[in-house]
Amino acid sequence: MPLYLTESDIATLVTPVDAVDAVEACFRRMAAGEVEIAPRRRLRLPEGSLADMAAADSGLGLAGGKLYAATPNGATFVVCLFDSATSGLVAVIEADRLGQLRTGAASAVAARHLAKSDTRTLGVIGCGYQAETQVACIRAAVPTIERVVAYCRTPERLAAFCERIGAEPGESHRDAAAQDVVVTITSSKDPVLRGEWLSPGALVIAAGANLASRRELDNAVLARATFVCCDWLEQARLESGDLIDPVAAGVLDWLEVHELHEVVSGELAGRQSDDDLVLFKSNGLAAWDVAIGGVAMRLAREKGVGTEL
Repeated sequence: MPLYLTESDIATLVTPVDAVDAVEACFRRMAAGEVEIAPRRRLRLPEGSLADMAAADSGLGLAGGKLYAATPNGATFVVCLFDSATSGLVAVIEADRLGQLRTGAASAVAARHLAKSDTRTLGVIGCGYQAETQVACIRAAVPTIERVVAYCRTPERLAAFCERIGAEPGESHRDAAAQDVVVTITSSKDPVLRGEWLSPGALVIAAGANLASRRELDNAVLARATFVCCDWLEQARLESGDLIDPVAAGVLDWLEVHELHEVVSGELAGRQSDDDLVLFKSNGLAAWDVAIGGVAMRLAREKGVGTEL
């Protein structure tokens, strides 16, 4: 019988450590050729969009997809998981919290493998619903982080965010941008991070924009970066304005853009020195949803959580 898991079930079951471990293992299976992914598609709604994305993970024995509708009133997410061998439906998962965790976990895997050796500080630009799990997961993956500096344009929101996660409020984008690891997690259409603000050796994780019409980084970030990678090139070519526009401007070439699984598997070194400026562009993959969904399903079975359908 398939298992139904609610948002509260996921929040209870899956920790940031669980999420980071699941996504890192997913990247290793991607490197081994065990994962197939379908790019995200979006259909127009009267005031929003309906999106779907799917993946098959032979290493896990699971295949699944995420479907979500987004309007000005909010968004609703669901993940369905199938047994690869039998085709049976094994889980239906409410996936807002799951999505927050998997996005944060991917950033954390990038930080674990690409941050400089003496990383101590984390800067976050954006204080929305995805930002909290960015901090939690990166802290779980990089325990040497001692200080978090956050910035967003709304003072009340910034103060509340910093109180919740134990961060310092920055006075401007520059304060967050001056840290060892810098995460952009916004819905901005225009760049919120400029290359001139970054310190030598910074790791930039651009995780907010996944539409070709939106950018979080200016061209100077790409010009300064000695190593650029993304989660999956095929999807980046379709929806990563942070890479599409610099390529069109001649600042970057797609041949210079690698995939994070190449670093995680050891095929590429990624960072060559602690002075390198490194970039990871995250768009979000259904393979991560399948991976964390599989963990949630296993934990739920072990703990007797969820509803049998």
